[in-house]
Amino acid sequence: MEKILLKHPEGKKAISMDKAKYNNLKTSFIECLNIRKSASFDELLSDVATDLQNKGIKIQGILQWNLFWVTLDLEANNALKKDKKVSPYMYSL
Repeated sequence: MEKILLKHPEGKKAISMDKAKYNNLKTSFIECLNIRKSASFDELLSDVATDLQNKGIKIQGILQWNLFWVTLDLEANNALKKDKKVSPYMYSL
């Protein structure tokens, strides 16, 4: 099982995650965000859970926690924008 070290947008210590899990979450998240264009984390969490279930992909661990780290990594790599001026925060590509 290959692991990758994720990044935090503020340079804080991040976690390592199984590469296959990361890729499944990232792909699903981006596909769901492409459909919505802009959405809150909770909306995307629901969409990703449904998408993964429809694809028959099971994520080990707590989905919310794992997806949160994927969003932080995407934000740190400038692949995701988080609008902090609104509540809840809105994500877009």
